[in-house]
Amino acid sequence: MGNIDIYVSVLQGTIRNSVPLILTALAGLYAERSGVVDIGLEGKLLAAAFAGASAAAYTGSAPLGLLAAVLCAVAFSAVHGYASISQRGDQIVSGTALNFIAIGGTVIIGQAWFNMAGRTPSLAADAKFSDAWGLPFADSLAGIPVLGEIYSRILSGHYWLTYFAYALIPITWWVLYRTRFGLRLRAVGENPGAVDTAGISVVRLRYQAVLLGGVFVGLAGAFLSMAVSSGFTKGMSAGKGYIALAALVFANWKPKNILFTCLLFGFLDALSINLQGKAIPLVGEIPVQLWTALPYILTVVLLAGFIGKAIPPKASGTPYVKER
Repeated sequence: MGNIDIYVSVLQGTIRNSVPLILTALAGLYAERSGVVDIGLEGKLLAAAFAGASAAAYTGSAPLGLLAAVLCAVAFSAVHGYASISQRGDQIVSGTALNFIAIGGTVIIGQAWFNMAGRTPSLAADAKFSDAWGLPFADSLAGIPVLGEIYSRILSGHYWLTYFAYALIPITWWVLYRTRFGLRLRAVGENPGAVDTAGISVVRLRYQAVLLGGVFVGLAGAFLSMAVSSGFTKGMSAGKGYIALAALVFANWKPKNILFTCLLFGFLDALSINLQGKAIPLVGEIPVQLWTALPYILTVVLLAGFIGKAIPPKASGTPYVKER
């Protein structure tokens, strides 16, 4: 493989690997903008990946697998919402519990259903996302130096969910900053008392945000097990929910920054896959373990607050108690 092919492969991998991070980080964005900390994103992502692959394996249908993944993540979100919004419980404890339930539950149920050490069967072509979308004029523009190569080989030829995830970035910006729902959502995350005084239900807004986040995490889980892989394997989310949380914090809870932060993590992930076992000029061959650990090392650095200062919504993590 020549250098050009390596660059193309890394950039294609960057776009592909960023998709579950973008969807999961956007889920966290809606929840935390409403004042609900959602540390259970990792568990929701894992459970959705399992539900999607299981339903697709049973039915042989990718749409039904996608639906199952979304419904599973929404159910987890509803539990988190009930514990943290209705019961005013500790949001960190609730999210952590969901993570443990997902880690253990997917293995136990997977073993009981499929008897394959926690895995699901490999999905057939009709049961996973197998059709890549070519962008318009990709073939005819392929001959143009640089720009044609980028358009036809890097930007074109991804699954529809990839383009949908990237489209959600400007859509989310528009929703949060240009719609009444978004303005109320940001307000409830900053000062829920003022929103309540205006006659707007804080509980309803927070539930809407958490459940909408569940839909996004469900899509991310389905992408992991039905597009990136051909089935579910134990622990396949591999900390992507936590990485998405780190991306959200580093992005300062802003959609545009989330895009660039997730692309950075996706780039490191793609780089680690493509450069394993290859010698780097002036450096030599870097151990596989170090390449694999790169995204997680960056996550630790970001969460430790070494890069920039993150300012969360003021009411984030605080249960709202209506004053009488």
